[in-house]
Amino acid sequence: MHIKDKLAEADRTGRAVFSFEFFPPKTAQGVQNLYDRMDRMHSLGPAFIDITWGAGGRLSNLTCDMVNVAQTVYGLETCMHLTCTGMEKEKIDGALREAYKAGCTNILALRGDPPRDKEKWEATAGGFHYAKDLVKYIRDSYGNHFDIGVAGYPEGCDDQEDPELLLDHLKEKVDAGGSFIITQMFYDVDIFLAWVRKCRTRGIKVPIIPGIMPIHTYAAFIRRATWTKCHVPPRWMDALEPVKNDDAAVREVGKGLMVQMCRELINAGILYLHFYTMNLAQATRMILEELELTPSIETPLKPALPWRQSLGLNRRDENVRPIFWKNRNKSYVARTQDWDEFPNGRWGDSRSPAFGELDAYGIGLKGTNEQNLKLWGEPLSIKDIADTFVRFLEGRLDSLPWSESPITSEADAIKAGLIDLNRRGFLTINSQPAVDGVKSTHPVYGWGPQNGYVYQKAYLELLISPKLISDLIARIERNPDLTYYAVNYSGDLKTNAPGDGPNAVTWGVFPGKEIIQPTIVETISFLAWKDEAFRLGMDWAHCHPPSSLSRRVIEGTMKTWFLVNIGKLPIPANFPTFGVLMLLQSTTTSVRLMGSSPSSTDLK
Repeated sequence: MHIKDKLAEADRTGRAVFSFEFFPPKTAQGVQNLYDRMDRMHSLGPAFIDITWGAGGRLSNLTCDMVNVAQTVYGLETCMHLTCTGMEKEKIDGALREAYKAGCTNILALRGDPPRDKEKWEATAGGFHYAKDLVKYIRDSYGNHFDIGVAGYPEGCDDQEDPELLLDHLKEKVDAGGSFIITQMFYDVDIFLAWVRKCRTRGIKVPIIPGIMPIHTYAAFIRRATWTKCHVPPRWMDALEPVKNDDAAVREVGKGLMVQMCRELINAGILYLHFYTMNLAQATRMILEELELTPSIETPLKPALPWRQSLGLNRRDENVRPIFWKNRNKSYVARTQDWDEFPNGRWGDSRSPAFGELDAYGIGLKGTNEQNLKLWGEPLSIKDIADTFVRFLEGRLDSLPWSESPITSEADAIKAGLIDLNRRGFLTINSQPAVDGVKSTHPVYGWGPQNGYVYQKAYLELLISPKLISDLIARIERNPDLTYYAVNYSGDLKTNAPGDGPNAVTWGVFPGKEIIQPTIVETISFLAWKDEAFRLGMDWAHCHPPSSLSRRVIEGTMKTWFLVNIGKLPIPANFPTFGVLMLLQSTTTSVRLMGSSPSSTDLK
């Protein structure tokens, strides 16, 4: 979606929106840490993010990679910076192709800063001299595919201090095809608002987004203000100077100053705020929370679908996914990235020897062996493994091998039953409670357009001992409302599903639309998920030394237990727990599995 359209929606509704800027880190670990931070900051609800190009284009490949990951994996509307510095026309063309292939529809076109080894900016042979030339080239080459932003300088820039000349240049960039403006950081609202009025007088009518630089430390605040030559109001210095040696106090005082500045902007009708995060989260989050712009019970971040959408090329219209990847969004996107149609790309022929091949996808367990040992400990029995699952359900662990993020409030209605099951030796890795027609605006279960209603079948996915599988299946098959799939490491599949086709487990009814069924269960995707699920368990086992009991226990579980999913028809939302849990809780054999150490049979 174009940024200008998001800004127009903010103007229409009168609710302020915000965005984040990130830059490419210098190390591989820094990149992964930033991806994790971007994933977490998605929950704050930014309208878009942008990713800088890097001085001289040295980090251009990484910028393109990060744009692709942000769009495709994390579903973040991403604006890619593109500069003239050190960029021949061929490099510009390559960068634009990569952005297009990533599904990116927004570019911030900049002249760029000179390389560090040069005092003045010089055009690259075969490149562009000015940002306006780059804007015009992008518009001529791609038409309206890209929304093109340009930079504005309320207080001058490094090599040009004449404000009138800078306004002339800005007008030229907008006339060449720029459709929004992001400004350099500032601290004096009066100066900024006076500059906006000058822009409007010059006929510059496109949205102007103020650049906001949170205050992290006193030294960084002074350094950035000096570098940009922006005016700092005397009262700001009076507030910060007494606490300059206390970083925590500087952040707290700085938060108050930034919140006041943002409120003044919003009160003046500026309903968009662009935060220069410096790849950090805390200071920006504190400001947004104080401004009450982050999601809350009253104003939840309501998704269009019950799973996070990818914004990759050809994926914006994707509207169906198997429920098995509910807690593994990144993996699902990676494993389906070469599909040309959704959801009909499918997983291929399950009879093929290449079916379920995982090596090319990079979907294995995250983290180092040392990190995972610290996170999940060293289980010496099935009971220890079950205790790990219980700690996750109780919120004392942020992840499991099968879940990339903490347990959510959706599970609250069935959490007590899930904990009881795990204590009995049924290892639950995915679930959802039954939902019988709640409003689409519901803060926990809601999704989709307003004035609709959403439904869910009760669903449970878990690992079950081979000692119990026959008894469990017999119990399930006596209940006509239950369907199941069960498969082991070797691929032996058992099911009572009436066919191989998809069976919806989530659906929504909305005014003027056909019924939407965004989450399904089906045989072929379950078999694809089975390979990944057991692979993750084996990866966990291999975090432990080869001769260790922990490795033997986890490996034995993966190689002998069954992965089972069970679904049930909808039931009233106030039902105390769903029948699947009750059925499993009545399987008394489970208690005998919970000894302090496994038997030799369990480890075969």
